[in-house]
Amino acid sequence: MIPRRKSITVFKAGGHWIFKHFFEDREIFRELADYYNKNLYRFEFKTIGEKNRALKLLEMRGFDVELVEDLKGYVVKLPRHSRYAAVLKNSVAMIETPEWRIFLMKDLAAAEEAQRHGAKMVEVDVKF
Repeated sequence: MIPRRKSITVFKAGGHWIFKHFFEDREIFRELADYYNKNLYRFEFKTIGEKNRALKLLEMRGFDVELVEDLKGYVVKLPRHSRYAAVLKNSVAMIETPEWRIFLMKDLAAAEEAQRHGAKMVEVDVKF
């Protein structure tokens, strides 16, 4: 049986490349630790060289990496006054407006899960 490869979605957002993933293998985390933003719980790559080195490492470690520049399908919103912890934990980025909390979800499955928690898909371009 061929082992199932894990997939990571890496987004171009705000001039950076970002992704969120929990690595069960601490060694992989250590190799990418310089790029981890512990305040936002995500990995960030500010240059193309950083991104390319990280992608090569992930692919060598058995991950399928998908690069996403068009965020449509990954962005959901909740009314600002609603509970949002369940959506936030699987998001890569969040912005707030007076009426909404808008989330960039870590993958399509997380976007679908957010909708089950009451989030609505955002159909316009959002800049994170």
